Amino acid sequence: MTESDEEGIADLPPSAKLVYKVLEYNGPLTQKGIVQESMLSARTVRYALERLDTIGVIEEDVYFADARQNLYEITDEPEAETEAAVSD
Repeated sequence: MTESDEEGIADLPPSAKLVYKVLEYNGPLTQKGIVQESMLSARTVRYALERLDTIGVIEEDVYFADARQNLYEITDEPEAETEAAVSD
């Protein structure tokens, strides 16, 4: 995660931070899965996902088990940053 991502996440409401942490700990989840794990309302989770998508820290993909749903996950770090972290 870049410094600009951290600044963006720090400015988010607590619900969006919680959704980010749920995705960080559990990996890719559907909106329904995030609602179950976070115990937030579906509307709050939708808003949090929208905010996280706006700052570009999550990716949305098709959930193949049920194409009506989307799968959300945290975006991957760029390779250059990962290599720099490993070499330190």
